[in-house]
Amino acid sequence: MKIVSAHEGVIPISSSMSNAFIDFSSMDCSILALVSDVVVDGKPLVGYGFNSNGRYSAGDILRRRILPRLMDAPADSLLDETGELSPSVAWDVMMRNEKPGGHGERSVAVGVVDMALHDLAAKIAGIPLYRWISDHYGDGEPDESVFVYAAGGYYAPGKTHRNLQDEMKGFLDAGYNVVKMKIGGADLAEDLRRIEAVIEVLDGDGSRLAVDVNGRFDLDTALEYGRGLDPYGLFWFEEVGDPLDYGLNATLSEHYRNPIATGENLFSLQDARNLIRYAGMRPDRDYIQVDPALSYGLVEYRRILDMLAQHGWSSRRCIPHGGHQFSLHIAASLKLGGNESYPGEFQPTGGFADDAVVENSRVALGDKPGIGLEAKANFYEVLRDLHT
Repeated sequence: MKIVSAHEGVIPISSSMSNAFIDFSSMDCSILALVSDVVVDGKPLVGYGFNSNGRYSAGDILRRRILPRLMDAPADSLLDETGELSPSVAWDVMMRNEKPGGHGERSVAVGVVDMALHDLAAKIAGIPLYRWISDHYGDGEPDESVFVYAAGGYYAPGKTHRNLQDEMKGFLDAGYNVVKMKIGGADLAEDLRRIEAVIEVLDGDGSRLAVDVNGRFDLDTALEYGRGLDPYGLFWFEEVGDPLDYGLNATLSEHYRNPIATGENLFSLQDARNLIRYAGMRPDRDYIQVDPALSYGLVEYRRILDMLAQHGWSSRRCIPHGGHQFSLHIAASLKLGGNESYPGEFQPTGGFADDAVVENSRVALGDKPGIGLEAKANFYEVLRDLHT
């Protein structure tokens, strides 16, 4: 097996919406096609990758460092002892001569390639990625469906409480039981009114609503909001302060009894370990949201899961950020607690296969080899154009 060419590009996933910290008017995404010399039905197998939402494209790092190392490596240096393509071996090649630390945009670039390599490896084996991961890294018995919640509730110009309720009703009609909305972009009183409007749609059950601050609050504001949110018994209170302010999170966890979720803006094993060591995270109720696509890929994510297990955490407390098919496969194969879903945002990369059906907030995986991005027609058209 040899990778004969690599094709990198950028696509927009922009929107007029905003959270408490940023707007998405100029958001874009790196996409990648790795073309192999393995031919099936007269066509070479191609592995596809992309970075998740919330981080911009990382094309310069891909072009100047990561892809040249991969493409210049002898073909057999990317294989395991059985002669199969090994994303883990390739990861070491991509990270050669990189200093420790500096996680962020580099982790995004490596994550894009890691995704494409895993897609390609599963296609060569002729099986869906979740089964490939379960066979190679798991116990061989993946979950057949995955819990998913619908993320939305963004701020947008002219968006009313009624509009917010209609949005959430749409998620419920689409099969979701749990929904998420943004807070922190208004004052506490207004955000509480927005929260109550959504809980009304949820038949008064606050445990079906998660709220997300996107890291905006200082400690005083975090504690103030925590007091305001406590009576609702929310599904979780997400990314309340800066992702590296472990002290803020630890103090909040002492005062806020309900679940806290964070980790989507931590991109390495070392950062995740510090979160567990210093941020007061509670393995009986809190959630870890590290996004494999942004965090050096599945190779690094497996290390994070191993670290969590050593600290007494179940993989079921992990629900990745991002709402994409790659983490959906990972959730099923490594028995995570679920996966985010973006039913209508961050297109064409966000969401699952076009024919995916959500029932009771769970979704089954398809049977296409690899990740199955070919089952997202609009996205596959863009990916295919990279190399044809």
